[in-house]
This record gives sequence, C-alpha cells and structure tokens, in this order.
Amino acid sequence: MLRRLLRVAALTASIALAAASPARAEVAAAPFDGSLQRLAEILGALHYLRNICGANEGLKWRNEMQSLVDAETPGGDRRSRMIASFNRGYRGYQQTYRSCTPAADLVIRRYLEEGSKIAREMTARYAN
Repeated sequence: MLRRLLRVAALTASIALAAASPARAEVAAAPFDGSLQRLAEILGALHYLRNICGANEGLKWRNEMQSLVDAETPGGDRRSRMIASFNRGYRGYQQTYRSCTPAADLVIRRYLEEGSKIAREMTARYAN
C-alpha cells in the first residue's frame, strides 16, 4: 500500500513540476519539498530498520527512493537535499540500533503510517 502511495506522490510531484517553467523549477523550491524530504528520510530509516528486523526486502526501500528521485527529477540542490535526507534517516538509525528491538519495530510501524499519510496528503493537494 505504501509503495503505491509513494508512486502516486512521486507522480503528483512530477505533474506539479511539469506545470512550472523549467527555469523556475530549477531556481525555486517546490511547495511540497519539505514533504518530499521527510518522505526521503523515512525511506532511509525504513531501508535500515527493515533490514535489521529481518524483513528480507533487500533494496526495496532504497529502490523506492530511487523511484521517487527518478519521478521527481530534481536538479542541483533539490536532488542533493533529497539524497541527504535519505542518508540522514539511514545513518541516524544505524548509529542507534545494531539489532531489532521492540522500539525498532514501533519506529517501523510509525514510519509506515507517516509515510502513507504524507503520500496521501501530497496526492490530495497536488494531484490536480
């Protein structure tokens, strides 16, 4: 479900950027950049946490991030900020958790919910 919502959010972001002029898209931040960065951070955290909790998903969450970047096609600073957010989410939990704990499971559940909420809100707000 989250995967489908992430794709819809990415598509929505791409549609909103297509409406902007190319020069403006490079210079100005999109109104949903904060949400995209938070989503990227969540994906980074899930990439690390799901792995240590034995989900056997391989690169699923990293690939979701790559799909989001590919759909959004941000340039320059926007791209760097999205990637930095993903890495911050990953590294933050890498420094804290070495094995799966009940707290890690709770974080995973909460991030899945928050990521779904962000994707729904972005879709509802920017789809048209």
